[in-house]
Amino acid sequence: MAGMVPEGQSFVTSSPLQFIPWMSFSPGLGSPFPWLRELKSEERGLYLIHLLVSCANHVAAGSLENANIGLEQISHLASTDGDTMQRIAAYFNEALAYRMLKAWPGLYKALNSTKISLVSEEIHVQKLFFELCPFLKLAYVITNQAIVEAMEGEKMVHIIDFNCFEPAQWINLFQTFNARPEGPPHLRITGLHEQKEVLDHMARRLTEEAQKWDIPFQFNPVVCKLENLDLESLRVKTGEALAVSSVLQLHSLLVTDDEMHKWKVNSPSMSKTDRSHRVLQMNQRTLGEWLKKEPVHAYSPSSDLASPSPLSPLSLAPAPKMGSFLTALRALSPKLIVITEQESNNSGSTLMERVMEALNFYAALFDCLESTVSRAPLERKKVEKMLFGEEIKNIIACEGVERKERHEKLEKWILRLELAGFGRVPLSYHGMLQAGRLLQTNNYDGYKIKEENGCLVICWQERPLYSISAWRFRPYD
Repeated sequence: MAGMVPEGQSFVTSSPLQFIPWMSFSPGLGSPFPWLRELKSEERGLYLIHLLVSCANHVAAGSLENANIGLEQISHLASTDGDTMQRIAAYFNEALAYRMLKAWPGLYKALNSTKISLVSEEIHVQKLFFELCPFLKLAYVITNQAIVEAMEGEKMVHIIDFNCFEPAQWINLFQTFNARPEGPPHLRITGLHEQKEVLDHMARRLTEEAQKWDIPFQFNPVVCKLENLDLESLRVKTGEALAVSSVLQLHSLLVTDDEMHKWKVNSPSMSKTDRSHRVLQMNQRTLGEWLKKEPVHAYSPSSDLASPSPLSPLSLAPAPKMGSFLTALRALSPKLIVITEQESNNSGSTLMERVMEALNFYAALFDCLESTVSRAPLERKKVEKMLFGEEIKNIIACEGVERKERHEKLEKWILRLELAGFGRVPLSYHGMLQAGRLLQTNNYDGYKIKEENGCLVICWQERPLYSISAWRFRPYD
């Protein structure tokens, strides 16, 4: 087969990548070797991974001169118009540069003081993500099915939507409620969003659809971010069956001031880096598979460091705001809470932890878009830059209360919610079937839905990307 290494011949001796283990950044090495321009896509991708990890190590160590050389090398090979690895490298490169720039607060503020952030553009990109990828559609279908099952026989239903911007989710629910043998319930939706215009649009669209489907309906808009929410504004009434939908929102409450936990970051065991380089041999074409098959270790904690079990409460990052919010939410006695979150541990205390985890997670997301949408459309570039790119920047460049993208995996969400007094509600097989039908009908090849401990995980190939779990109020013993 063309491109394969002949039997008995080492990959190391047959590729320009043989130089990687012995190459190091040094002043004056500002431009790549000539052979870099002749690398095949797969080889270039592997070399970009090597450059990104090496550059991130320099940034983490405060070696700004070497990091600057690394950024320049990456810039020669990365491209927002290129293949998957070139695109993701461009955004990681930008994020590392932003982190370096923050070492000079005056310079950073001066360069960003005139930037205009249009909320309308952010909303537009969220809608593009909904249209281009199946993740939000799947979350809505599974959430709605769980609500319908939990609200069977209820005459007054109140739904709280922590990210109320897409009418399609609730229009679908109207249709299902209308088909109930006992007829639809009186439905009230409380929508949370930071933009009044978005909620006004939601109110108009949902009121029109509710009339069309003959559903008694009220819409209660709450203009604020989840982190600033006063639960009194939700107007929960006695006699209502309460359901809560949180799609990619709850992790914003994990934000905390990391200064109080600096002792962890400064621990000698955390500062050790694994400087032994390995040649990354490539057998698969997707970046996610490369990283999974050939992990690059950013640091190697000492064996005598006692690490708590992932299922122990001690493994949870401190999050006072999350704890108080869940306690207050539990006091509302919700019949159902459905939570969709990124299936990734991007909340690590050290830069290298976050770089490696983010590389794996966003590699799979960029692979999704590569397989679903051609490279040219502006819509794809907007999602990559304004959604994924901004999340990557926040994860890598920001610290403390500025770092809002603190994703956690399902096992930790389960632990947090159980400790807060919620009981798990197994998601039904019918919801899983509906999600599978959506994928099949829309020809979303490569996506899978898996069951895990009564929860559902949305995967790209075999890589879990988003988790969906359902919960209910559980009285204390």
